[in-house]
Amino acid sequence: MPAPGWKPRLVALDVDGTLLDPDPQTISAPVRAAVRRVAAAGAHVVIATGRSMLGTLPVLDELGLTSGVALCSNGAVTLDATTGDALAVETFDPAPVHARLTALLPGASYAAEQIGTGSLVTSPFREYQLHGPQRLADLDELFAEPVPRLIANWEGHEPAEVTAALAGVDLPGCTVTIDHYEPWVTLVPAGVTKGSALEKLRTELGVAAEDTFAAGDGTNDVQMLRWAAHGVAMGQAPAEVRLAAAEVTGPVAEDGVVPALARWFP
Repeated sequence: MPAPGWKPRLVALDVDGTLLDPDPQTISAPVRAAVRRVAAAGAHVVIATGRSMLGTLPVLDELGLTSGVALCSNGAVTLDATTGDALAVETFDPAPVHARLTALLPGASYAAEQIGTGSLVTSPFREYQLHGPQRLADLDELFAEPVPRLIANWEGHEPAEVTAALAGVDLPGCTVTIDHYEPWVTLVPAGVTKGSALEKLRTELGVAAEDTFAAGDGTNDVQMLRWAAHGVAMGQAPAEVRLAAAEVTGPVAEDGVVPALARWFP
């Protein structure tokens, strides 16, 4: 645990499964209040999420975060919280990855993020999965341009089956995370993680490494939790995620992030 009197200056927070309960897809009033107390105390509150820009903007609005930046698409997109515009975007060529995944995940659907406008999809996704408009496209159009994020959804399978199918597989030019709620894979440019994006932001803000905090629940949060001086895993997180954290709090269904923040921002 941090030394007495310690208070983080940069607080990175995942959304789904950390701030927002996946069922019923809401952020509770106590969680909203806890995040607002952190911001009011002068800390840099940074939403760090696998969501697209369009999926992140409503979260910023609900939490009252109107300044600074948010890190979207697992760190591939940096969003200006004031203007709602993309400040920085990292992309990769999705075609070689798709060529490998076709054999590994037969019948999977794909979604390529289009910055600020929605997604090109090979078949419809549920609204809560992608956020924003979806437009059906053939593979030629889907992979015509570099993208910040590609999602492969192996509908009808379990996350464990996805993990088994991709075990030991090297997918070119990208960073891969497998969801523990849904049977899908999120791919972003090689070397890009929430942790790498936060480290870049930390240096830009002039915050000391020992003054950082992060909370998350998913495998895409592992690097972020290791990056933070004090990382907190949600109670429902898989073992891999809990092991990456300094502390495990209650599950999202019990607003576990609230006491984790209230210790330093009462």
